[in-house]
Amino acid sequence: MAGLLVGCSGGEGKAVPALPKRICWNAFASSDVVPILPVGDKADVYHRPFVLVDDLDSVTCSLDIDGAWKFLASATLRGFEDQIDWTSMDKANPQPINVGKKGIIWDGGAAAYFICEPSRGPNSPGKYIDLSINTDSVPDGAKLPSVLPALMKQFVAFAQRELKCGASSGD
Repeated sequence: MAGLLVGCSGGEGKAVPALPKRICWNAFASSDVVPILPVGDKADVYHRPFVLVDDLDSVTCSLDIDGAWKFLASATLRGFEDQIDWTSMDKANPQPINVGKKGIIWDGGAAAYFICEPSRGPNSPGKYIDLSINTDSVPDGAKLPSVLPALMKQFVAFAQRELKCGASSGD
């Protein structure tokens, strides 16, 4: 038994740095994000308040490990549904996910949007909330297809609550 203990303690493995219980505006449980984070020594979370007032207003939350972003959550208010453009992800072969009005996942992230207030015409903007999650240096990419849709569902629910958009608004 003593040999087993020495063997384990001799190779101290690094782990994901300690995080607060909830991160990014309290939208995500850290325990749900940890499976897709790399190991490191220090984690920092940066964001401004989750407020979207004007068309193209945007907020971002960055979780950095050892000084480099590894998890990024963004929300943008769009005035019209056709302003939501994910064609830049086409090369990543995105797959649909059942989140928001429309959701997609690819090998490095996920996106979804929902309607907070529909446009009433070509000159009357509505409120379309475009959300994305991006990852970097994920240690086990095979976890992304199970982790990202759940995180995006949390993000949509959080944004609907914060922005006072009913779940029936394009969910």
